[in-house]
Amino acid sequence: MPEEKSFHMTPDEFRRHGHAVVDWIADYHSRIESFPVLSQVEPGQIRASLPANPPAKGEPFDTLIKDVETLILPGVTHWQSPNFFAYFPGNASGPGILGDLLSSGLGVQGMLWSTSPACTELETHVLDWLVSMLGLPEKFLSSQTGGGVIQDTASSAALCALLAGRERATQYSSNKKGCDGRLVAYASTQTHSSLEKAAMIAGIGTQNLRLIEVDKNFAMRPDALARQIDADKLAGLTPCFVCATVGTTSSNAMDPVKAIAEICREHNLWLHVDAAMSGTAALCPEFRHLQNGVELADSYNFNPHKWMFTNFDCNCFWVADRKALIQTLSILPEYLRNQATESGAVIDYRDWHIQLGRRFRSLKLWFVIRHYGVEGLQHHVRQHVRLTQQFAEWVRNDTRFELAAPVPLNLVCFRHKGGDEANQTIMDRLNRSGDLFLTHTKLNGKLTLRLCVGQTHTQERHVERAWERIKEEAEKL
Repeated sequence: MPEEKSFHMTPDEFRRHGHAVVDWIADYHSRIESFPVLSQVEPGQIRASLPANPPAKGEPFDTLIKDVETLILPGVTHWQSPNFFAYFPGNASGPGILGDLLSSGLGVQGMLWSTSPACTELETHVLDWLVSMLGLPEKFLSSQTGGGVIQDTASSAALCALLAGRERATQYSSNKKGCDGRLVAYASTQTHSSLEKAAMIAGIGTQNLRLIEVDKNFAMRPDALARQIDADKLAGLTPCFVCATVGTTSSNAMDPVKAIAEICREHNLWLHVDAAMSGTAALCPEFRHLQNGVELADSYNFNPHKWMFTNFDCNCFWVADRKALIQTLSILPEYLRNQATESGAVIDYRDWHIQLGRRFRSLKLWFVIRHYGVEGLQHHVRQHVRLTQQFAEWVRNDTRFELAAPVPLNLVCFRHKGGDEANQTIMDRLNRSGDLFLTHTKLNGKLTLRLCVGQTHTQERHVERAWERIKEEAEKL
């Protein structure tokens, strides 16, 4: 009988095509500055270029790569461009990409220790490394009462923290009975919008998420927090959770963690510290003062996929009391029962987050840390902060512009003094040009431009060129 066609890619074909893909990625990074940073396509343009129906028969792999170049690339906004200054970075690096490739090649599903011990134990170990690398409190170590886990994003980490705070405040009864409408959580008006979504998902409700006013530097006011907690208690409500932010998305504001933590201690509230972007700065001892008080937090997270060269997605989330988190999220159906879990000697990370299944994400983080070393990571963080401070100084010295917020690290919030329309025009023209990509926020009701320096390959020349282009567009107003 003739051998039946398998349709699979053979190991030799995979090797050949794999080399082609790695070559394509390497070439892409070497020519990335030739592309407009922000994609210039119109809505629907990419879909219109694709066939209406899937292929009945398989196509050559070379055709797939060719179509990536001609059909997909025009619709890509180049997050890895050194001229990407928008939002916060989502940076990547060679070792991170290769670690991710290995993870995909192994195809591990690491929901339980027993489903791949290395997936769990490497993750635990690398997150313990990061405790010392970032100067975090020892209670977050797996050898103490806490421990760390990789989540997909800070949004998921905040939701898990909120759920744990909810359960602790209700003696773990709300998981069984549901919420009674009396639970209250707190964040500042500048806290990331994911907290609002978390309040919706957790059953607390957006009306019971109190947004606390901020000071002139856009940081949460502890006195306003204390007053709101007292008022809610007097009204018969049950405060359960506070989120403090180290580096808000809008302006990189630093909430006073220590003062907030003392209020949380007084009222037995779960304190979550969100350092999604700025947490990476704690690799450098000189920046750790920005999160003084983190030793009093119940949970903490930061995103290596923002500013630590680890490609998306990779959020590191620690708790001081892992039992509280596990008791909140653990369900053990019969089909997941196994001897290692029953022994209590292992970590099953399925109990540390929302989803059951999980990728081997610690591989790329391990590769990044080992490739750069602490020294290399510190070097690039310091370089980015230095370039940002230089940019802020240029803004200060130009009479047409003003700073709109303090610049503690690598984000500059600034605006042209000509008003909202002038700033919108400058940003739109720059983004349409493809030379760089900026985004905006509103501070004190005014449209404000944001420039964040954190892309892996951004150098002094890119920041200098960005300022020259901004000045050129200002001249045209």
